[in-house]
Amino acid sequence: VQLVESGGGLVQPGGSLRLSCTASGSIFNLIGMGWQRQAPGNQRESVAVITDTGTTAYMNSVKGRFTISTDDAKNTVYLQMDNLKPEDTAVYYCYFSTASHSHWGQGIQVTVSS
Repeated sequence: VQLVESGGGLVQPGGSLRLSCTASGSIFNLIGMGWQRQAPGNQRESVAVITDTGTTAYMNSVKGRFTISTDDAKNTVYLQMDNLKPEDTAVYYCYFSTASHSHWGQGIQVTVSS
């Protein structure tokens, strides 16, 4: 199974982007999906997660600005990012998790700059 990300790019502060991550095949016993990010010189951090039952959680700095969601088939996970700030600049990675392991996307660059 491969995860393909799209939707990244360059945006001005205050702008919006929508990241998508689509699995190439079915993932059985899925328990959750999410997004992490890593800025240069920083550790990777968890941005948002969504469980198979739809429960969501966000890191504090993105609450109220980012929204994680999935399609009905749970083949795609989205991250709607609004009111973007320069500190949101990072490579964003999606993942799909089962009880035993996680599948990861290749990473996509998001740059917030004027």
